[in-house]
Amino acid sequence: MACLLYVTAAAQTAIQQHGKLSIRQGKLIDQQEKIVQLRGISLSWSIWEGKKYYTPEVVDWLVDDFKVNLIRVAMAIEPDSGYLQLPEEQFNLITKVVDRAIERGIYVLIDWHDHHANQHIEQAKKFFTKIAQRYQGNPQLIYEIWNEPEKTTWQVVKHYAIALIPTIRKYAQDNIIVVGSPHWDQDVDRVAHDPITNMNNIAYSFHFYASDPNHQERLRHQAAQALTMQLPLLVTEWGVGEANGDGRFDRKKTDIWLHWMEENQLSWTNWNLTDKNETTALLKPKASVRGHWKKNELTPAGRYIRAQLIKLNQ
Repeated sequence: MACLLYVTAAAQTAIQQHGKLSIRQGKLIDQQEKIVQLRGISLSWSIWEGKKYYTPEVVDWLVDDFKVNLIRVAMAIEPDSGYLQLPEEQFNLITKVVDRAIERGIYVLIDWHDHHANQHIEQAKKFFTKIAQRYQGNPQLIYEIWNEPEKTTWQVVKHYAIALIPTIRKYAQDNIIVVGSPHWDQDVDRVAHDPITNMNNIAYSFHFYASDPNHQERLRHQAAQALTMQLPLLVTEWGVGEANGDGRFDRKKTDIWLHWMEENQLSWTNWNLTDKNETTALLKPKASVRGHWKKNELTPAGRYIRAQLIKLNQ
């Protein structure tokens, strides 16, 4: 009987295990009011090399082989062929992935992948209205409303968020909404002194690149300050290399960052699922668009992240 119970528990999907998520006292908690830590993969920009991996088959392989319980869908906004130019094409592309993630019982983070979101608030409102209506009542959706605000102030980001969030809340009253942080999602210590109030289930994005010389102890200290002040953080993007997506893969520095996330019970998605020839890409060039990747189709980053997900999520 004990063996049978173990098999049944192991077969549970992420949504069956955790259900509806919420934020309490700076932590992500599940329907049993236990702290939950989700870990997974960020797809790349939904254009360029990464676009071809926006397939149901890739979602299946990430769930079955990488053991993810969270996928981030990074919908490109400003570049050529992004949402501003081709809204219907981008919407249809990402919803194929979202639909499959829901079917497979994992959580899915819908990322408005825009460095200048305050310049496109009307387009964002239209998109998030449509996506929230489509998935109304589904607790598996997490909404990330501004990826990596660049050289702007927290007041600009906060104003954008306060203007946009009610649009989502019309159809997704309790889903987690992730708000960006200034300076490429790094200055969370500033945010902690003036967070958004009177809105439920709001978290804030924190990004780093583990081998980057500028993303070491000082950046961890900034995040630690925010956590001490009970600012809820989600690491919606991090990579093993440097901030430009390339550079070194320093295993020691990456291990330190990974340990730090585990110690602080932070949910994360690793950047990124593409076959671009750069350090943070998880796949080697011409890796299959249907998953089923052999070890020699994974980059050093891909092999490392896959091993960590299998170890931590099982």
